[in-house]
Amino acid sequence: MEQKIEVQAADKVKIHRPDPKQRSNEYSPRNRIYVRDVKGTLEWFRRSFGFILLALFALLPWLQWNGEQAILLDIAEQRFRIFGLTLWPQDFTILAWIFIVSAFALFFVTTLYGRVWCGFMCPQTTWTFMFMWFEKKFEGSRNQRMSLDKRPWDFDKLWRKTGKQISWVLLSLLTALTFVGYFTDVRALFVDFWTFNAGFWAAFSVWFFAFCTYGNAGYMREIMCTHMCPYARFQSAMFDKDTVTVSYDTKRGEPRGGRSRKKDPKELGLGDCIDCYMCVQVCPTGIDIRNGLQYECINCGACVDACNDVMDKMNYPRGLIRFTTERNLQGGRTHKVRFKSVGYFVVMIIMTALLIWDITTRSPLQFNVLRDRNQLYSINMDGWVQNVFTLKIQNKSQQEQTLVISAEGFSRSKLLGDATITVAAGEVATRPITLAVHPDDVTERVQDVTFVVSSVTGDVREQHVTRFLYE
Repeated sequence: MEQKIEVQAADKVKIHRPDPKQRSNEYSPRNRIYVRDVKGTLEWFRRSFGFILLALFALLPWLQWNGEQAILLDIAEQRFRIFGLTLWPQDFTILAWIFIVSAFALFFVTTLYGRVWCGFMCPQTTWTFMFMWFEKKFEGSRNQRMSLDKRPWDFDKLWRKTGKQISWVLLSLLTALTFVGYFTDVRALFVDFWTFNAGFWAAFSVWFFAFCTYGNAGYMREIMCTHMCPYARFQSAMFDKDTVTVSYDTKRGEPRGGRSRKKDPKELGLGDCIDCYMCVQVCPTGIDIRNGLQYECINCGACVDACNDVMDKMNYPRGLIRFTTERNLQGGRTHKVRFKSVGYFVVMIIMTALLIWDITTRSPLQFNVLRDRNQLYSINMDGWVQNVFTLKIQNKSQQEQTLVISAEGFSRSKLLGDATITVAAGEVATRPITLAVHPDDVTERVQDVTFVVSSVTGDVREQHVTRFLYE
């Protein structure tokens, strides 16, 4: 049941309110929420920003870098390619730094502007509003959707419901294909999936993530924000009186009540709130912002646009519901610079610096030395002592590398076998090699020897210390 605001010829606002008992049940998060469409500056910004993020999500896996997929998180090969950077499991400290920086950036923004991440950038919010857009196109406005659900099944209801479900499934499949495309060759995936040639795990992953998208954005919607998202639970630890949140100006709005547009609300003993419940009808989580800040609020600003529209019709000033701070509502001045915000900012800068340092000091070459376990040592025909090793050389750069192997630690030693190796970009090469040492230089049973791998240009050089054995 929905109330309407109608500006009549007599310059009066007619408000149709549902029964309070029915209204309390209608907007309960446990029941289905019929979200009313809203227009306004914040809604336009949210849709535009969501479109940009959606376009980035859809286009990034299709970009090419040096003839290869620019972003490819290949779990099977344990290799993660991000444009010109190739990460291996040994480089997971970089991933950890990225998560840490992102976390403190989120904390910093939350301290200043509340849950703007949830309202404007969260994938759950973006996909939910996309699903709601398809729902509106097939089933109509809020009133029409409510009437449609109450109607008995007929052909009109059947085709509208079917069309909505088909659009949801297709959107879910495209979302899942794009997401899985970050972990495998996206071009081959799209072709193989639609031609039924995809492998088991690729097809399973697509259908699994499609099911999750369909369920989360199609049916769970606000339940994800109010009951499952951990961010809603710990956000209050970052809020204070100077945090900008969507707030209702109680001093200005109370007491509520309907009135003629020509009547001065002060003469009637009323505030500016006409109790139209528009702010509740447009809320994607079904809360009443006039009851104060609630953890279910995702700061999307829909109620701000709805209330401003009503204020325009009533010729009242905008901002009865607005983005503001608790201190500002109490008549004080908001403090942007405070201990909590400065602390989060400083830590974020330090973590960012450490991330940059880790990336810039990262060596494009890594290798390991493995000893031949079948024979500890041998004596060749010249009487020299030999140890056999296997070098595993990993090229973490995006260019092919030609490398030279050498050994240090003995005055008279030589490598038997090809000491030059070429390793392709992002590949691991294995080279068995024998180190022979003059017996007069072997003074102990176990001595250190250093293997050095360097590029022919001399700009890359790595070394590894191992043991040379002789009885």
